[in-house]
Amino acid sequence: MVTVYSKNNCMQCKMVKKWLGEHDISFNEINIDEQPEFVEKVIEMGFRAAPVITKGELAFSGFRPSELAKLA
Repeated sequence: MVTVYSKNNCMQCKMVKKWLGEHDISFNEINIDEQPEFVEKVIEMGFRAAPVITKGELAFSGFRPSELAKLA
């Protein structure tokens, strides 16, 4: 399952979610503004900016269509 760690008012987060929806890739969204208990987990994964996208061992940050395509 794909997980998207997002924030409020984050344009790249919106773009990632739109791209996933357009490509029929289901995902679980965790908004770290609304669920701050996940902030530490994102930092432990080595990321400092949203969105962070994970699936299994694959993890990356930002709107990167070439990486998003690997989630299909």
